[in-house]
Amino acid sequence: MSVAASEHRRRRRQLMELAGPGSIVIVPAAPERIRNNDAHYPYRQDSDLVYLTGFEEPESVLVLVPGRQAAETILFCRERDRAREQWDGPRLGPERAPTALLVDDAFPITDIDDILPGLIEGRERVHYHFGRDSEFDLRVLGWINRVRAEVRRGARAPHEIIALGFLLHELRLFKSRAEVQLMRRAARIAADAHTRVLELCQPGMTEFEIEAEILHTFRRQRAVPAYEPIVAAGANACVLHYRTNQSELRDGDLLLVDAGAEYACYASDITRTIPINGRYSPEQRAIYQLVLDAQRAAIEEARPGRHWNDVHDAAVRTITAGLIRIGLLRGSLAKNLKDERYRDFYMHKTGHWIGLDVHDVGDYRIDGQPRLIEPGMVMTVEPGIYISTDLKEVPARWRGIGVRIEDDVLVTKDGPEVLTGDVVKEIDEIEAAMAQAAAARPPRVGRRRAGRRAA
Repeated sequence: MSVAASEHRRRRRQLMELAGPGSIVIVPAAPERIRNNDAHYPYRQDSDLVYLTGFEEPESVLVLVPGRQAAETILFCRERDRAREQWDGPRLGPERAPTALLVDDAFPITDIDDILPGLIEGRERVHYHFGRDSEFDLRVLGWINRVRAEVRRGARAPHEIIALGFLLHELRLFKSRAEVQLMRRAARIAADAHTRVLELCQPGMTEFEIEAEILHTFRRQRAVPAYEPIVAAGANACVLHYRTNQSELRDGDLLLVDAGAEYACYASDITRTIPINGRYSPEQRAIYQLVLDAQRAAIEEARPGRHWNDVHDAAVRTITAGLIRIGLLRGSLAKNLKDERYRDFYMHKTGHWIGLDVHDVGDYRIDGQPRLIEPGMVMTVEPGIYISTDLKEVPARWRGIGVRIEDDVLVTKDGPEVLTGDVVKEIDEIEAAMAQAAAARPPRVGRRRAGRRAA
Protein backbone atom coordinates (compact mmCIF):
# COMPACT_ATOMS: atom_id res chain seq x y z
CA MET A 1 0.00 0.00 0.00
CA SER A 2 1.48 3.35 -1.05
CA VAL A 3 0.70 6.63 -2.78
CA ALA A 4 0.82 6.30 -6.58
CA ALA A 5 3.54 8.07 -8.55
CA SER A 6 0.79 9.89 -10.47
CA GLU A 7 -0.38 11.51 -7.23
CA HIS A 8 3.15 12.65 -6.42
CA ARG A 9 3.33 14.18 -9.90
CA ARG A 10 0.03 15.98 -9.30
CA ARG A 11 1.38 17.39 -6.02
CA ARG A 12 4.49 18.69 -7.79
CA ARG A 13 2.33 20.41 -10.37
CA GLN A 14 0.22 22.01 -7.65
CA LEU A 15 3.32 23.29 -5.91
CA MET A 16 4.77 24.69 -9.14
CA GLU A 17 1.50 26.49 -9.88
CA LEU A 18 1.62 28.07 -6.42
CA ALA A 19 5.29 29.00 -6.76
CA GLY A 20 4.63 30.53 -10.16
CA PRO A 21 6.88 31.26 -13.14
CA GLY A 22 10.27 32.67 -12.32
CA SER A 23 10.68 30.46 -9.28
CA ILE A 24 12.79 27.45 -8.42
CA VAL A 25 12.01 24.95 -5.66
CA ILE A 26 14.80 22.97 -3.97
CA VAL A 27 13.92 20.02 -1.71
CA PRO A 28 16.86 18.00 -0.33
CA ALA A 29 16.71 14.58 1.25
CA ALA A 30 17.16 14.21 4.98
CA PRO A 31 20.82 13.71 5.91
CA GLU A 32 21.93 10.41 7.37
CA ARG A 33 22.73 10.68 11.08
CA ILE A 34 25.46 8.94 13.08
CA ARG A 35 24.23 7.25 16.26
CA ASN A 36 27.66 6.38 17.62
CA ASN A 37 31.05 5.73 16.05
CA ASP A 38 30.20 4.35 12.58
CA ALA A 39 26.64 3.18 13.33
CA HIS A 40 23.77 5.18 11.84
CA TYR A 41 20.29 5.87 13.12
CA PRO A 42 17.63 4.17 10.97
CA TYR A 43 17.16 6.38 7.94
CA ARG A 44 13.92 8.32 7.57
CA GLN A 45 13.43 10.43 4.46
CA ASP A 46 12.47 14.12 4.70
CA SER A 47 8.68 14.31 4.77
CA ASP A 48 8.48 17.00 2.10
CA LEU A 49 10.53 14.91 -0.32
CA VAL A 50 8.34 11.88 0.44
CA TYR A 51 5.24 13.97 -0.19
CA LEU A 52 6.50 15.16 -3.57
CA THR A 53 8.18 11.99 -4.86
CA GLY A 54 7.74 8.95 -2.61
CA PHE A 55 11.53 8.52 -2.99
CA GLU A 56 13.17 7.26 0.20
CA GLU A 57 16.89 7.15 -0.66
CA PRO A 58 19.36 9.52 1.02
CA GLU A 59 21.72 11.80 -0.89
CA SER A 60 19.05 13.12 -3.24
CA VAL A 61 17.59 16.52 -4.15
CA LEU A 62 14.37 17.37 -5.98
CA VAL A 63 14.40 20.55 -8.05
CA LEU A 64 11.26 22.07 -9.57
CA VAL A 65 11.66 24.73 -12.27
CA PRO A 66 8.19 25.90 -13.36
CA GLY A 67 7.94 26.75 -17.06
CA ARG A 68 11.34 25.34 -18.02
CA GLN A 69 10.90 23.73 -21.43
CA ALA A 70 13.66 21.14 -21.19
CA ALA A 71 12.49 19.70 -17.85
CA GLU A 72 10.45 21.14 -15.01
CA THR A 73 10.99 18.35 -12.48
CA ILE A 74 14.53 17.10 -11.89
CA LEU A 75 15.87 14.60 -9.38
CA PHE A 76 19.48 14.34 -8.33
CA CYS A 77 20.19 10.93 -6.81
CA ARG A 78 22.90 8.36 -6.26
CA GLU A 79 24.19 6.41 -9.25
CA ARG A 80 23.95 2.65 -9.42
CA ASP A 81 27.03 1.13 -7.81
CA ARG A 82 27.32 -2.63 -7.66
CA ALA A 83 29.87 -2.63 -4.86
CA ARG A 84 27.89 -0.24 -2.63
CA GLU A 85 24.60 -1.97 -3.40
CA GLN A 86 26.19 -5.23 -2.23
CA TRP A 87 26.64 -3.57 1.19
CA ASP A 88 23.67 -1.20 1.46
CA GLY A 89 20.98 -2.50 -0.88
CA PRO A 90 19.69 -1.53 -4.33
CA ARG A 91 19.54 2.00 -5.66
CA LEU A 92 17.10 3.42 -8.18
CA GLY A 93 19.70 5.43 -10.08
CA PRO A 94 19.25 8.37 -12.49
CA GLU A 95 18.50 6.09 -15.44
CA ARG A 96 15.39 4.54 -13.87
CA ALA A 97 14.17 7.49 -11.81
CA PRO A 98 12.18 9.29 -14.55
CA THR A 99 10.08 6.21 -15.30
CA ALA A 100 9.66 5.05 -11.69
CA LEU A 101 8.93 8.49 -10.18
CA LEU A 102 7.44 10.27 -13.22
CA VAL A 103 9.98 13.09 -13.04
CA ASP A 104 11.16 14.76 -16.24
CA ASP A 105 14.87 14.13 -15.78
CA ALA A 106 17.43 12.80 -13.31
CA PHE A 107 21.15 13.29 -12.79
CA PRO A 108 23.81 11.87 -10.50
CA ILE A 109 23.97 13.66 -7.17
CA THR A 110 27.70 14.14 -7.75
CA ASP A 111 26.87 16.50 -10.65
CA ILE A 112 24.63 18.84 -8.64
CA ASP A 113 27.30 21.51 -8.08
CA ASP A 114 27.83 21.78 -11.84
CA ILE A 115 24.17 21.74 -12.87
CA LEU A 116 22.13 23.51 -10.17
CA PRO A 117 23.64 27.02 -10.54
CA GLY A 118 22.56 26.93 -14.18
CA LEU A 119 19.02 26.06 -13.12
CA ILE A 120 18.99 28.89 -10.57
CA GLU A 121 20.25 31.45 -13.13
CA GLY A 122 17.37 33.50 -14.49
CA ARG A 123 15.03 32.63 -11.63
CA GLU A 124 13.61 35.40 -9.47
CA ARG A 125 12.72 33.40 -6.34
CA VAL A 126 14.19 30.41 -4.55
CA HIS A 127 11.81 28.35 -2.41
CA TYR A 128 13.81 26.38 0.12
CA HIS A 129 13.73 25.36 3.82
CA PHE A 130 16.50 27.44 5.38
CA GLY A 131 17.50 26.37 8.88
CA ARG A 132 16.84 22.64 8.67
CA ASP A 133 20.32 21.61 7.59
CA SER A 134 23.06 24.19 8.06
CA GLU A 135 25.47 22.32 5.81
CA PHE A 136 23.03 22.23 2.91
CA ASP A 137 22.07 25.87 3.59
CA LEU A 138 25.65 26.83 2.80
CA ARG A 139 25.54 24.87 -0.44
CA VAL A 140 22.36 26.66 -1.55
CA LEU A 141 23.91 30.03 -0.74
CA GLY A 142 27.03 28.99 -2.61
CA TRP A 143 25.02 28.15 -5.74
CA ILE A 144 23.18 31.47 -5.57
CA ASN A 145 26.42 33.38 -5.05
CA ARG A 146 27.96 31.69 -8.08
CA VAL A 147 25.11 33.12 -10.16
CA ARG A 148 25.49 36.53 -8.52
CA ALA A 149 29.16 36.53 -9.43
CA GLU A 150 28.15 36.39 -13.11
CA VAL A 151 25.69 39.29 -13.00
CA ARG A 152 28.10 41.65 -14.77
CA ARG A 153 28.26 39.15 -17.59
CA GLY A 154 24.52 39.21 -18.01
CA ALA A 155 23.43 36.51 -15.57
CA ARG A 156 20.22 37.10 -13.58
CA ALA A 157 20.36 36.03 -9.96
CA PRO A 158 17.38 35.43 -7.67
CA HIS A 159 16.44 38.45 -5.58
CA GLU A 160 14.25 36.60 -3.07
CA ILE A 161 14.59 33.46 -0.94
CA ILE A 162 11.24 32.23 0.39
CA ALA A 163 10.57 29.59 3.04
CA LEU A 164 9.17 26.60 1.18
CA GLY A 165 6.74 25.82 3.99
CA PHE A 166 4.54 28.80 3.13
CA LEU A 167 3.35 26.94 0.03
CA LEU A 168 4.06 23.27 0.54
CA HIS A 169 2.82 22.85 4.09
CA GLU A 170 -0.62 24.18 3.29
CA LEU A 171 -0.89 21.48 0.62
CA ARG A 172 0.23 18.81 3.06
CA LEU A 173 -2.39 19.85 5.63
CA PHE A 174 -5.23 18.47 3.49
CA LYS A 175 -5.05 14.70 3.08
CA SER A 176 -5.96 12.91 -0.13
CA ARG A 177 -7.94 9.68 -0.27
CA ALA A 178 -4.72 7.68 -0.64
CA GLU A 179 -3.17 9.41 2.36
CA VAL A 180 -6.22 8.73 4.50
CA GLN A 181 -6.02 5.04 3.57
CA LEU A 182 -2.40 4.91 4.74
CA MET A 183 -3.31 6.72 7.94
CA ARG A 184 -6.13 4.26 8.58
CA ARG A 185 -3.63 1.44 8.21
CA ALA A 186 -1.20 3.13 10.62
CA ALA A 187 -4.09 3.63 13.04
CA ARG A 188 -5.10 -0.04 12.91
CA ILE A 189 -1.56 -1.19 13.60
CA ALA A 190 -1.26 1.16 16.58
CA ALA A 191 -4.66 -0.02 17.83
CA ASP A 192 -3.45 -3.62 17.63
CA ALA A 193 -0.47 -2.69 19.80
CA HIS A 194 -2.65 -0.99 22.43
CA THR A 195 -5.01 -3.97 22.44
CA ARG A 196 -1.98 -6.21 22.99
CA VAL A 197 -1.00 -4.09 26.01
CA LEU A 198 -4.53 -4.39 27.37
CA GLU A 199 -4.33 -8.18 27.13
CA LEU A 200 -0.89 -8.55 28.74
CA CYS A 201 -0.76 -5.82 31.38
CA GLN A 202 -0.50 -7.10 34.96
CA PRO A 203 1.32 -6.24 38.18
CA GLY A 204 4.97 -7.28 38.27
CA MET A 205 5.69 -6.51 34.61
CA THR A 206 7.98 -3.66 33.62
CA GLU A 207 7.47 -0.67 31.37
CA PHE A 208 10.14 -1.96 28.97
CA GLU A 209 8.32 -5.29 28.62
CA ILE A 210 5.21 -3.39 27.57
CA GLU A 211 7.29 -1.32 25.16
CA ALA A 212 8.74 -4.52 23.66
CA GLU A 213 5.24 -5.83 22.93
CA ILE A 214 4.35 -2.55 21.23
CA LEU A 215 7.44 -2.60 19.03
CA HIS A 216 6.87 -6.26 18.15
CA THR A 217 3.32 -5.53 17.05
CA PHE A 218 4.51 -2.62 14.89
CA ARG A 219 7.35 -4.45 13.16
CA ARG A 220 5.39 -7.61 12.38
CA GLN A 221 3.04 -5.39 10.35
CA ARG A 222 5.78 -3.49 8.48
CA ALA A 223 5.49 -0.42 10.66
CA VAL A 224 7.91 1.45 12.90
CA PRO A 225 7.28 3.74 15.87
CA ALA A 226 6.06 7.17 14.79
CA TYR A 227 7.85 8.51 17.89
CA GLU A 228 9.55 7.09 20.95
CA PRO A 229 6.80 5.27 22.90
CA ILE A 230 5.75 6.57 26.31
CA VAL A 231 5.06 3.71 28.73
CA ALA A 232 4.41 5.40 32.07
CA ALA A 233 3.27 3.54 35.17
CA GLY A 234 1.96 5.26 38.28
CA ALA A 235 3.24 8.77 38.88
CA ASN A 236 5.44 8.52 35.77
CA ALA A 237 2.27 9.32 33.82
CA CYS A 238 2.40 12.86 35.23
CA VAL A 239 5.62 13.45 33.24
CA LEU A 240 4.22 14.49 29.87
CA HIS A 241 7.12 13.24 27.74
CA TYR A 242 8.27 10.41 29.98
CA ARG A 243 10.45 8.03 27.95
CA THR A 244 12.63 6.20 30.47
CA ASN A 245 10.37 3.13 30.36
CA GLN A 246 12.21 1.24 33.12
CA SER A 247 9.85 1.07 36.12
CA GLU A 248 7.89 -1.87 37.46
CA LEU A 249 4.12 -2.00 37.06
CA ARG A 250 2.62 -1.93 40.54
CA ASP A 251 -0.70 -3.30 41.68
CA GLY A 252 -3.15 -0.40 42.13
CA ASP A 253 -1.43 2.01 39.72
CA LEU A 254 -2.48 3.18 36.27
CA LEU A 255 -0.46 2.62 33.10
CA LEU A 256 -0.43 5.40 30.50
CA VAL A 257 0.74 4.27 27.05
CA ASP A 258 1.28 6.85 24.30
CA ALA A 259 2.40 4.96 21.20
CA GLY A 260 1.75 5.44 17.51
CA ALA A 261 2.79 3.48 14.44
CA GLU A 262 4.30 4.88 11.26
CA TYR A 263 3.30 2.99 8.13
CA ALA A 264 4.64 4.00 4.70
CA CYS A 265 5.86 7.22 6.36
CA TYR A 266 2.37 8.15 7.69
CA ALA A 267 1.90 8.44 11.45
CA SER A 268 -0.73 7.46 13.97
CA ASP A 269 -0.86 8.64 17.58
CA ILE A 270 -2.85 6.87 20.30
CA THR A 271 -2.85 7.19 24.09
CA ARG A 272 -4.73 4.96 26.48
CA THR A 273 -4.61 4.81 30.28
CA ILE A 274 -5.51 1.48 31.88
CA PRO A 275 -5.52 0.02 35.42
CA ILE A 276 -2.55 -2.31 35.90
CA ASN A 277 -4.57 -4.77 38.00
CA GLY A 278 -7.60 -4.53 35.73
CA ARG A 279 -9.82 -2.38 37.97
CA TYR A 280 -9.91 1.40 38.37
CA SER A 281 -10.01 2.72 41.91
CA PRO A 282 -12.81 5.23 42.66
CA GLU A 283 -10.39 8.17 42.27
CA GLN A 284 -8.87 6.77 39.08
CA ARG A 285 -12.33 6.10 37.69
CA ALA A 286 -13.45 9.67 38.42
CA ILE A 287 -10.43 11.23 36.71
CA TYR A 288 -10.55 8.85 33.76
CA GLN A 289 -14.25 9.49 33.13
CA LEU A 290 -13.65 13.23 33.29
CA VAL A 291 -10.89 13.01 30.66
CA LEU A 292 -13.07 10.79 28.48
CA ASP A 293 -15.94 13.28 28.71
CA ALA A 294 -13.55 16.07 27.77
CA GLN A 295 -12.34 14.11 24.75
CA ARG A 296 -15.90 13.49 23.58
CA ALA A 297 -16.70 17.20 23.86
CA ALA A 298 -13.53 18.12 21.97
CA ILE A 299 -14.09 15.59 19.16
CA GLU A 300 -17.59 16.97 18.69
CA GLU A 301 -15.99 20.33 17.79
CA ALA A 302 -13.72 18.78 15.12
CA ARG A 303 -16.06 19.55 12.26
CA PRO A 304 -16.13 21.98 9.32
CA GLY A 305 -16.82 25.58 10.21
CA ARG A 306 -15.54 25.38 13.77
CA HIS A 307 -12.31 27.07 14.78
CA TRP A 308 -9.16 25.23 15.82
CA ASN A 309 -9.41 26.68 19.34
CA ASP A 310 -12.97 25.36 19.74
CA VAL A 311 -11.58 21.84 20.15
CA HIS A 312 -9.26 22.86 22.98
CA ASP A 313 -11.81 25.16 24.62
CA ALA A 314 -14.39 22.35 24.80
CA ALA A 315 -11.91 20.09 26.56
CA VAL A 316 -10.80 22.81 28.97
CA ARG A 317 -14.36 23.72 29.93
CA THR A 318 -15.30 20.07 30.57
CA ILE A 319 -12.16 19.38 32.60
CA THR A 320 -12.49 22.55 34.67
CA ALA A 321 -16.14 21.89 35.48
CA GLY A 322 -15.31 18.33 36.44
CA LEU A 323 -12.40 19.32 38.69
CA ILE A 324 -14.73 21.72 40.50
CA ARG A 325 -17.34 18.99 40.85
CA ILE A 326 -14.92 16.52 42.49
CA GLY A 327 -13.40 19.21 44.71
CA LEU A 328 -9.92 19.64 43.20
CA LEU A 329 -10.77 23.19 42.14
CA ARG A 330 -12.85 25.71 44.07
CA GLY A 331 -14.90 28.67 42.93
CA SER A 332 -17.02 29.34 39.89
CA LEU A 333 -16.41 27.87 36.46
CA ALA A 334 -16.03 31.33 34.94
CA LYS A 335 -13.44 32.38 37.52
CA ASN A 336 -11.41 29.20 37.15
CA LEU A 337 -11.43 29.49 33.37
CA LYS A 338 -10.42 33.14 33.48
CA ASP A 339 -7.56 32.48 35.91
CA GLU A 340 -6.58 29.26 34.09
CA ARG A 341 -6.55 27.37 37.37
CA TYR A 342 -6.98 24.14 35.41
CA ARG A 343 -3.37 24.46 34.23
CA ASP A 344 -2.16 22.91 37.50
CA PHE A 345 -3.74 19.70 36.19
CA TYR A 346 -4.00 20.18 32.41
CA MET A 347 -1.08 22.10 30.96
CA HIS A 348 -0.96 21.22 27.26
CA LYS A 349 -3.09 21.80 24.19
CA THR A 350 -5.72 19.30 23.16
CA GLY A 351 -4.24 18.24 19.85
CA HIS A 352 -2.09 18.80 16.78
CA TRP A 353 -2.13 18.07 13.06
CA ILE A 354 -0.93 14.60 12.09
CA GLY A 355 0.18 13.09 8.79
CA LEU A 356 3.66 12.46 7.41
CA ASP A 357 4.93 13.89 10.69
CA VAL A 358 3.34 12.99 14.00
CA HIS A 359 3.29 16.73 14.75
CA ASP A 360 2.42 17.56 11.19
CA VAL A 361 2.84 20.80 9.31
CA GLY A 362 0.15 23.40 8.76
CA ASP A 363 -0.76 26.72 10.36
CA TYR A 364 -3.06 26.80 13.38
CA ARG A 365 -3.79 30.50 12.93
CA ILE A 366 -4.53 32.58 9.85
CA ASP A 367 -3.96 36.35 10.03
CA GLY A 368 -3.66 36.06 13.79
CA GLN A 369 -6.96 34.21 14.23
CA PRO A 370 -7.61 30.50 14.90
CA ARG A 371 -8.13 28.89 11.53
CA LEU A 372 -11.38 27.27 10.47
CA ILE A 373 -11.46 23.49 10.46
CA GLU A 374 -12.03 22.02 6.98
CA PRO A 375 -12.64 18.57 5.49
CA GLY A 376 -9.44 16.64 4.80
CA MET A 377 -7.61 17.81 7.90
CA VAL A 378 -6.50 15.15 10.38
CA MET A 379 -5.83 16.04 14.01
CA THR A 380 -5.23 14.36 17.33
CA VAL A 381 -7.60 14.98 20.22
CA GLU A 382 -5.78 14.28 23.50
CA PRO A 383 -7.01 15.86 26.73
CA GLY A 384 -5.45 14.77 29.99
CA ILE A 385 -5.32 15.34 33.74
CA TYR A 386 -2.05 15.00 35.64
CA ILE A 387 -2.07 15.25 39.43
CA SER A 388 1.58 15.52 40.40
CA THR A 389 2.83 14.08 43.67
CA ASP A 390 4.22 17.58 44.31
CA LEU A 391 0.72 19.08 44.59
CA LYS A 392 0.63 18.92 48.39
CA GLU A 393 -2.59 20.94 48.57
CA VAL A 394 -4.36 18.02 46.86
CA PRO A 395 -5.55 15.13 49.09
CA ALA A 396 -3.11 12.22 48.98
CA ARG A 397 -5.59 9.80 47.43
CA TRP A 398 -5.57 11.82 44.20
CA ARG A 399 -1.82 12.40 43.89
CA GLY A 400 0.15 10.48 41.29
CA ILE A 401 -2.83 9.90 39.00
CA GLY A 402 -2.08 10.73 35.37
CA VAL A 403 -4.63 10.10 32.61
CA ARG A 404 -4.52 10.95 28.91
CA ILE A 405 -6.79 9.64 26.16
CA GLU A 406 -5.82 10.34 22.56
CA ASP A 407 -7.28 9.52 19.16
CA ASP A 408 -6.68 10.59 15.57
CA VAL A 409 -9.65 12.35 13.99
CA LEU A 410 -10.32 12.95 10.30
CA VAL A 411 -12.51 15.96 9.53
CA THR A 412 -15.14 15.13 6.92
CA LYS A 413 -17.98 17.18 5.48
CA ASP A 414 -20.32 15.16 7.70
CA GLY A 415 -18.31 15.64 10.87
CA PRO A 416 -15.45 13.94 12.75
CA GLU A 417 -14.33 10.38 11.96
CA VAL A 418 -12.16 8.71 14.61
CA LEU A 419 -9.47 6.74 12.79
CA THR A 420 -8.14 5.07 15.93
CA GLY A 421 -11.39 3.68 17.30
CA ASP A 422 -10.33 0.03 17.11
CA VAL A 423 -9.00 0.07 20.67
CA VAL A 424 -11.50 0.35 23.52
CA LYS A 425 -11.58 3.34 25.87
CA GLU A 426 -14.82 3.05 27.86
CA ILE A 427 -14.18 2.10 31.49
CA ASP A 428 -16.45 -0.95 31.48
CA GLU A 429 -14.99 -2.16 28.17
CA ILE A 430 -11.42 -1.82 29.42
CA GLU A 431 -12.12 -3.65 32.66
CA ALA A 432 -14.03 -6.40 30.88
CA ALA A 433 -11.27 -6.91 28.29
CA MET A 434 -8.60 -7.05 30.99
CA ALA A 435 -10.62 -9.50 33.09
CA GLN A 436 -11.14 -11.77 30.09
CA ALA A 437 -7.43 -11.66 29.22
CA ALA A 438 -6.41 -12.34 32.83
CA ALA A 439 -8.65 -15.39 33.01
CA ALA A 440 -7.15 -16.82 29.82
CA ARG A 441 -3.43 -16.39 30.49
CA PRO A 442 -1.20 -18.57 32.69
CA PRO A 443 0.26 -17.02 35.85
CA ARG A 444 3.64 -15.31 35.61
CA VAL A 445 6.47 -17.43 36.99
CA GLY A 446 9.66 -16.34 38.65
CA ARG A 447 8.73 -12.77 39.48
CA ARG A 448 7.86 -11.23 42.77
CA ARG A 449 4.56 -9.39 42.76
CA ALA A 450 4.73 -5.71 43.52
CA GLY A 451 2.99 -4.51 46.66
CA ARG A 452 -0.06 -2.34 46.45
CA ARG A 453 0.51 1.36 46.24
CA ALA A 454 0.26 3.17 49.55
CA ALA A 455 -2.95 5.11 50.04
